[in-house]
Amino acid sequence: MPKIHKIILASGSPRRQQFFKDFDLKEHFDFEIRLKEIDEIYPDHLKAEEITNYLAELKAKAFDGELLENEILVTSDTLVWLNGKALGKPKDYSDAVIILKSLSNATHEVITSVCFKTIAKTETIFEVTKVTFNSLSEGSIRYYLDNYKPFDKAGAYGIQDWIGLVGISKIEGSYTNVVGLPTEKVYNYLTRTFL
Repeated sequence: MPKIHKIILASGSPRRQQFFKDFDLKEHFDFEIRLKEIDEIYPDHLKAEEITNYLAELKAKAFDGELLENEILVTSDTLVWLNGKALGKPKDYSDAVIILKSLSNATHEVITSVCFKTIAKTETIFEVTKVTFNSLSEGSIRYYLDNYKPFDKAGAYGIQDWIGLVGISKIEGSYTNVVGLPTEKVYNYLTRTFL
């Protein structure tokens, strides 16, 4: 059967890129990574998944007029939502310390939105996972930041890192969503819609 679709993943995240390779869809889809820089700025009135939906769609808009008939653009955005406030990627080391202290001994939500764009239509899905950290000492926070440097990650942590092993007491929902992509939802959307 000829390959009729090409997935274009517009994400620099090594974790998201690996998930798409692990889907093992090469029999049906060609795959390419294509990146564009955009300013991830959103209106102040947006909350929770409204923010990630908006940013995933903003990233997709950067490709307006460029997609070919058989191409499926995939963009996404992840944030940590704590006490009615969005926590994105830390600005610097001290910001990462503040973020991790705020997550200590608390439950937050990890929200990921994924936008699928073709010539014909644009659709966005999202997933919410609840993550609970136990108490994190200042020493363990600094050890983690010094050794794992999670400055490219929403909420200043990666669940697959050391901090996830020693600091997370409970997770409700999709684990891969916390890593950066709700894989089950994405896989089902792609196979249901395009195969």
